[in-house]
Amino acid sequence: MSYIVPPGLYAVGRPASSDPVLVTANYKMSYDNVRQSLSGRSVWLLVLETYGINVWCAAGKGTFGTGELVRRVKSTGLADIVTHRRLILPILGAPGVAAHEVARRSGFSVSYAAIRAADLPEYLDSGMVTSPKMRQLTFTLYERLILIPVEIILAFKMIGFIGVAVLLVMGLLGGLKVGILGILAFAGSCFFGIVIGPILLPWLPGRSFAVKGAIAGMIWSWLFYLLADGSGWNGAVSSAVFLALPAVSSFYTLNFTGCSTYTSRSGVKREMHFGLPSMGAALLASIMLLLVGRYLI
Repeated sequence: MSYIVPPGLYAVGRPASSDPVLVTANYKMSYDNVRQSLSGRSVWLLVLETYGINVWCAAGKGTFGTGELVRRVKSTGLADIVTHRRLILPILGAPGVAAHEVARRSGFSVSYAAIRAADLPEYLDSGMVTSPKMRQLTFTLYERLILIPVEIILAFKMIGFIGVAVLLVMGLLGGLKVGILGILAFAGSCFFGIVIGPILLPWLPGRSFAVKGAIAGMIWSWLFYLLADGSGWNGAVSSAVFLALPAVSSFYTLNFTGCSTYTSRSGVKREMHFGLPSMGAALLASIMLLLVGRYLI
């Protein structure tokens, strides 16, 4: 998962002192996408130290920011390499950069080109003019689908550990059949949180990702209740299922905020502030209800 390009100044093609300077993060995928879009051209590429984080996330964290941009301009001796004084930045880097401070401290002006690297050729060919299309950020079904495998890979190890624990604990409480049902219930809630929640993101009610995930988990809870013939469960066990499974789905859909174009840093913090304690309380209550259902009813 180490995916970092050393920061510094790179030449794409055979740039002259008058050729444009584009700025990107040292997340290798960002670097590769920008370089690929500029194939056949001669430009300078100034790569900032963002510790392997993409432009948008790094701008939110402050690593793709004013201070790092000024430091990199000075450390590369850019003023002695190019004759102009213009830096071209991605639009998604704007939250971290104060253009007037960059100009005051380095002598270079800042221009924001486009959201996507694929639009850079059109931007450069049009005289460095940003069209409305270049400012439009989409998050279509396809764009959400291609992000889901990343979420699965990141969650896979933890899901495996928790799944084994669920199998063992539920098996000890109620036997092998109950253990298998428990791990199926857990795996399904993870699937609905990681896959179904992001797919249905625009259509699930509410603005909160935690709430959207809980609704996706509630859908799975009903499906699992029907598939497992939960009509024979006592009230405590049924309540535990309808508390635990939405909480798990909610957690994984909340994680998807890191991939989404809908959220902000402050919004994610606010969601976590109320969402994580609610999930924890729901899981704790479900464990207590399972024990009550197993031993007291």
